[in-house]
Parts: sequence; structure tokens; C-alpha cells
Amino acid sequence: MNKSIRELRLVAEASVLAIGLLMSSGANADDDLMRTAKQIFHPIPSVIPAVKDNPVTHEKVELGKLLFFDPRLSASEIISCNTCRNLGSGGVDAGPTSVGHGWKVGLRRAPTVYNAVFNAAQFWDGRAADLKAQATGPVQASAEMNATPDHVLDTLNSMATYVALFKNAFPNEARPVTFENFAKAIEAFEATLITPAAPFDQYLEGNTHALNDQQKSGLALFIEKGCSACHNGINIGGQAYFPFGMMKKPDASLLPAADKGRFAVTKAVGDEYVFRAAPLRNVALRAPYFHSGQVWSLKQAVALMSEIQLGAKLSDEEENDIVAFLNSLTGRVSKIEYPILPTRTNTTPKPSIDR
Repeated sequence: MNKSIRELRLVAEASVLAIGLLMSSGANADDDLMRTAKQIFHPIPSVIPAVKDNPVTHEKVELGKLLFFDPRLSASEIISCNTCRNLGSGGVDAGPTSVGHGWKVGLRRAPTVYNAVFNAAQFWDGRAADLKAQATGPVQASAEMNATPDHVLDTLNSMATYVALFKNAFPNEARPVTFENFAKAIEAFEATLITPAAPFDQYLEGNTHALNDQQKSGLALFIEKGCSACHNGINIGGQAYFPFGMMKKPDASLLPAADKGRFAVTKAVGDEYVFRAAPLRNVALRAPYFHSGQVWSLKQAVALMSEIQLGAKLSDEEENDIVAFLNSLTGRVSKIEYPILPTRTNTTPKPSIDR
């Protein structure tokens, strides 16, 4: 068995045991549950987290915001980062899988950009170590933005406003307009996309009234049934990798044979059909679910995960209670105004819409 799976199962088992011991001692049930929850989960901080080797400055964030919304960085000049990670709809796009250059359909559901800074790695297979590495992928992918580093730099250098903004964001560099700095600016902006103050955060910070009785029941079930073995920590997931279908192989529509998950990164046979545990922050905002994006109901997703990952069938009431808990993970999203982008010039590359 995968080491991370063993360790997380032990965490879940210990948590269940702790709840049982505390309950049997006659302690207040709310206090018992809160104490156990604090051992497994952590609230999202209200301050922007630090990013390794990339100080998050105001200038860098403002530049990154423009780059995130600018479709001219794609070959067709109609696709931006925000196209597939729409900040107005949970940080994801509308369909099961993303549609990119020339109407090409991607293999997977785009992971949310909200709170992605807290993930151990990026993408469903963890192929990008951080948000900076992630930012360089879609812009070059033929099924996504279909551009090249040269196209990006030619576009940015063609507009004096962008050149000046790069100088402000990277003041100690002689030639600040680079593909690496492009990625660093987007990373800095995405690091600000955190959603604190969810009811569950308030609960973890000591407000027992932040969750209603059904949500507390759902939280207890989430721990007792073993969901928290994979979905834990600050992002309620996003930290480790697990086979999709640990106890029962799901239908081929949910687990396409051609997508072997983390195997594409590691080439290890044991990583076939292994994916990163989805972070569950704001999960109620971003149907459809799973890497294949084939389940549109959160209740159905809960039932399926219990069956194929835990080997357990939940009652209708248990499913409803867990869904109620998951709704408590929806945090406060900062208002982000769509930016006015720098004006193109005669030297700005023209769009390419070939397929």
C-alpha cells in the first residue's frame, strides 16, 4: 500500500478513536468534535501567504492580474488564464473538460485556481511543483493557449505599458521582460486568490455556532467514514496522491482508460490511475466533479467517493449531512474588477486561428 495512504488512514482511524473516547467520557459533544477537527484541518489565514523564491509585491500582483486576464498571450488571442479558471465561477470553467485552441477538448477538468497556493503541487497529476511552474504550462499547450515563450515575450514587448509594468515589478533586473518573470507575476497574483472566513474556518477558530447541527453531523461523518484520510489540512485536500477507485473501479466515463494520471509524470506502474486528492474548498461552487468532470451533483459525488474510495454505502441522510458540511467550506471571495488591458500596437503579433 502507498505510504501516504497508510499514514492518512492511520490519521483517520486515530481521529475516530479520539472522538469515541471523548464522547464516552461524557465531555461536551461540540467540544469533542471541534477538538478533533482542529487536529485534522486548518483555517485559511486572512493574510496572503508567502511564496517560495518569489516575494509577493503590489506591483507584481497588479502585473500578474493583467497577464491572467489577457487573451492576447494565446495564439488565437481569445483564450486567457481566466478562460479555464474563471474567477467568477469558482475558479474553474463551465464544462466537464476545458476547451482550448481550435476547439480542442482537454483530457481533464481544470482544477480551481482559488486557494491553489496551498496545494503541495499543481495539476491533477502534480506535474508542476508550484504556481509559477503551472503558469508556463497552459500557455504552451497545443490544446489550450497554443502559444510559445517567444509569442508571449513579443506580445509583451510590443506594448510600452507592459514593459514599464515589468520594470516596476522587477526593479533590480536589467531586462525584466522574461518568460520566467511572466510566470512569477501570475504566481504572485494567484497567491492572492484565497478565500478565508468560510463558516468552517470560523468553526476551526473557535466559533461553535458557525456550523449548524446538520453541518456538524456532516463533519463528524466526514471524519468517521474516512473522508478526511485524503481530504485534510488547510485546503481539505491537495496534498497527496491516491488511486481513483481504491476499493472499487469506477465506470469508464469517470476513469477514462487513456488518462493514467500520475503515471505520465513518474512512469511508475504503481502510479497508474493515481491522482491528487482534490482540494474541497469552495467545492459547492464548481460542478462538475472529478478529474473527468462527469458528475454534476455534489450529493452524487459524495456517494460515489464513499463507494469507490472507502467501500461504504452512505444512507440518504448521511449524504445530505456531508453535503451540508461541504457547503460550509465556501469562503469569502474578494471582488476582482476586470482590468483594462494595455493597448496593442502595430508590432503586436496578430492572432493565429489555424487548427
